[in-house]
Amino acid sequence: MAGLAARSGGRHAIVIGSGFGGLAAAIRLAARGWRVTVLERMDSPGGRANAFQQDGFTFDAGPTVITCPHLLEELWALAGQRMADHVELRPVAPLYRMRFPDGSTFDYHTDREAMRQSVRRLSPRDEAGFLALCARVERMYEAGIGPLMSTPVPDVLSLAPFTPALVRDEAFRSMFGLVSKHIRDERLQQALSFHPLLIGGSPFATASAVYTSIQFVERRWGAFFPVGGTGALVRGLVALLESLGGEVRYGSEVTEIALEGRKATGVRLGDGTGLAADVVVSNADAAWTYRYLVPGHVRKHWTDERINRARYSMSAFLWYFGTRRQYPEVAHHTLLFGKDFRGMFSGLEGPGQPSADPLLYLHRPTATDAALAPSGHDAFYVLAPVPHLGRGAEWKQRAEAFRRELEDRLSRTVLPGLGSELMTSRMATPEYFRDELRSFKGAAFSFAPTLWQTTFLRAQARSEDVDRLYMVGAGTHPGAGLPAVLCSAKIVDTVIPLA
Repeated sequence: MAGLAARSGGRHAIVIGSGFGGLAAAIRLAARGWRVTVLERMDSPGGRANAFQQDGFTFDAGPTVITCPHLLEELWALAGQRMADHVELRPVAPLYRMRFPDGSTFDYHTDREAMRQSVRRLSPRDEAGFLALCARVERMYEAGIGPLMSTPVPDVLSLAPFTPALVRDEAFRSMFGLVSKHIRDERLQQALSFHPLLIGGSPFATASAVYTSIQFVERRWGAFFPVGGTGALVRGLVALLESLGGEVRYGSEVTEIALEGRKATGVRLGDGTGLAADVVVSNADAAWTYRYLVPGHVRKHWTDERINRARYSMSAFLWYFGTRRQYPEVAHHTLLFGKDFRGMFSGLEGPGQPSADPLLYLHRPTATDAALAPSGHDAFYVLAPVPHLGRGAEWKQRAEAFRRELEDRLSRTVLPGLGSELMTSRMATPEYFRDELRSFKGAAFSFAPTLWQTTFLRAQARSEDVDRLYMVGAGTHPGAGLPAVLCSAKIVDTVIPLA
């Protein structure tokens, strides 16, 4: 196309964004012989999974749990390499230590027998119910959810082969409802139904029962943390891509997907540069891609109206901090439950005010890799779910006050004396997701994972509006979360033509 700089030497794919989905798609295409250019607007790779250093501490900005490592191992295998030669994954046990308002605790394990013992200690009467729930979840995964993870689902007919099994095991009810059918202890109900929070959903929403499959995935493949942090895994993927001849260009913000008629022919950057490509793969937020990168006149499916009326996930408030002392009794991951589990999720759908007592996700990576902090110190981040910016939230004036509330709660529970031990601190508000990560409305996980925004009703790998445009990432089928995002790259690999 005139005005776009073409590269010589065969088929060229441009990938917008260097998150896990973008890097995985780029590696798969490069392994097939495509010339691949990844364009990243920030100065480091990873997108939501980027990492940063501050005052001698290393912080992962986003994901902290690696499940389904075989999906990553596949990428190295495509290049005839072994992931273990480049990235070390260490198992995390317990995966979560949960603390309830009454002071009781529960260790959540990926090992089935260890988990059974934890259930027995917290609520002996629920042991049989827990085992029945495990059996149901395994059936649900094997018969429907597992196959759907790596299968294009462009229409309702594509879903039909899996529907009977999902209906049989009540996948279309709420996760909390399904768990409560088997479990009577209120604390254990919460411990076994919080998982949708990890992908921006609610356990009380219709069809969230499908996310009980996360429990099965954790038991089957385990949960791990990369030595050096998640950022080390991202850097390993970049090096793998480069070994295949691909490249990542930093500080390169795509402002438009160039078209000829309804066919993508490349991209334009913020500095006016045009780059030609045979295909374009967007790992940018799906709603953002369609709303701001694709001209409105070609969008018959993803119209402005459809994008605006879609439901979006909650956002997140993140506080990264390092301490001058260590807290060896604090697990790698701690969940601090609030007093009103149901009310917290209802509040996330409200007018923009965060819950006064939210479930907190505390990450202490130095429990597994002490090198992420100076000797004798600890690195942390704490995440609080908050409404997205479309709910009217503004954080500039209240961010520090909210951080102090989190500091006070942590000091009273698992990190005594925290205020006097702080050495470094940084916050990320919903504006960070909107302004830096280009996530529509500052939603941390793109479209909310509801019944009416799943499978064929979610953004698809092959664009519904533009030929030669393909989509990967949290807003596309199969959804948010690292395994799903990696599977979205597998799906793209099946729908992009060989020539």
